[in-house]
Amino acid sequence: MCRLLLSIVFFFGIGIFQLHAQDMNPDRLKDLIIKASDTLVSNGNSHQFIYKARPLICVYDEKANRMRIVSPIIKREEIGEEEILNALVANFHLALDVKYALSDEIIWSVFIHPLKELSDHQILDAIEQVHAASVTFGSTYSSTTLVFPGNTKKKEEPKAKKLIERS
Repeated sequence: MCRLLLSIVFFFGIGIFQLHAQDMNPDRLKDLIIKASDTLVSNGNSHQFIYKARPLICVYDEKANRMRIVSPIIKREEIGEEEILNALVANFHLALDVKYALSDEIIWSVFIHPLKELSDHQILDAIEQVHAASVTFGSTYSSTTLVFPGNTKKKEEPKAKKLIERS
C-alpha cells in the first residue's frame, strides 16, 4: 500500500512539474527568440527576426492562447504544380511539426500551436524546424532528419504483353 501511495505521489509530482514547465507567456517567448535570433524587431504581438540568415515572424494572441512562427519561402507564381504537390506530400512525411502553407500568394513554412502549453525547448525546436523547412523547400522538403515512411508498395510499370506468334 505504501508503495502504491509513493508511486501516485511520484507521478503526480512529475505532472505538476511538467505543467509548470509549459507555462509560456509573451515575455518568455520574446526572451527565447532574442537568444536564438540574429536580429529582432518587435511590434505589439509580433516579432520579426532573422535566424540563420532567414526571415522569420512570430505572432501570438495571449487571449486566444495561440501562436505561430512562419517564414516566407517563395511567391506562388514562381513555382509549378510539382513543387506544390511535393510540399503536400512533405506535410505528411517530412515536415513534422511545421507545415507548408499558401497565403497571400506566398508559400510559407508554418508552426502553429497553443501558446501557454509550449515549453522553452519546443519554441527553440519550432524556430529550427520552420527554418529547415524553409531552406529545404524545392529539395528535400524536410523540417528535421526524422522521416515518416510513405507508401512502401512500389508501383510497377505495366509489363508489355508479348505477342504470341501462331504458325
